[in-house]
Amino acid sequence: MTLRTTYGLVGYPLGHSLSPVMHNAAFKALDVDAEYVLFPMKQDELGAFFAELKEPHSHIFGLNVTVPHKEVVIPFLDSLDAFAQKVGAVNTILIDDKRRLRGYNTDGPGFLAHLDEEGFNPSGKRISILGAGGAARALIAVFCLLDKKAETIKLYDVDHEKAAALVNDLGSRMDVSRVAVVGSIDDLDIELADLLINATPVGMKSSDPCLVSEELLHPHLMVYDLVYNPAETPLLKLARARGAQAVNGLKMLYYQGVLAFQHWAQVQLAESVKKKMCDELYKACYKM
Repeated sequence: MTLRTTYGLVGYPLGHSLSPVMHNAAFKALDVDAEYVLFPMKQDELGAFFAELKEPHSHIFGLNVTVPHKEVVIPFLDSLDAFAQKVGAVNTILIDDKRRLRGYNTDGPGFLAHLDEEGFNPSGKRISILGAGGAARALIAVFCLLDKKAETIKLYDVDHEKAAALVNDLGSRMDVSRVAVVGSIDDLDIELADLLINATPVGMKSSDPCLVSEELLHPHLMVYDLVYNPAETPLLKLARARGAQAVNGLKMLYYQGVLAFQHWAQVQLAESVKKKMCDELYKACYKM
């Protein structure tokens, strides 16, 4: 029996993920006999999993990586592309016919593509970011590498040392002079910001609180919550009520997913296939 070619998502937990919906729609549209599945696993399970990927009999040829593994998977890889090297985090892995693993980061470019669609230009803007995980790392890196840079980027995480280490690490490979780690949410100066990004998982559970006080949100602010399931988090609901532009991470998921798929396939996807991926995401997210 020939094993079906498999792609998938590594992270923990994964119950909220819509990635299979998007990628399996692409396989179907392309009439490719492959499937995209979830690989929920904790950090102590990664070593055995990646060792198995190296074996000639493995039928897995591509992966996405999500929280909390975007940085810890790097030692298991054979190479990184230039942007992933600068970021120090990987969300896409290509496994070639010789079972060599190459890491990419499509989070940053995917996020910028969505910002552009929303009509937001980061140049000269004041940006506030909640959370210092792998996603925040990619976003800060891509902001810092733009020719026309933001005015300020303020970062807060409950683990101050983690946030400081992130910026120090990025600073060894790029100019992070516009990035400041702050000691509290109030110090993000959200009331003066143009863009607020929630790069934490807070909002995925119905019991999660809103991290930001209502009075800090204002009509001249874009609030971008990387959480997309549920489609409207408490933060986004509050932002809309305050007249702010409220955007969830579904389109970022789509754009980074298209880029990931193109790395795996080594081809550009037709617009009709991209549309199918996007349509299926929206159907799943908004229960259309």
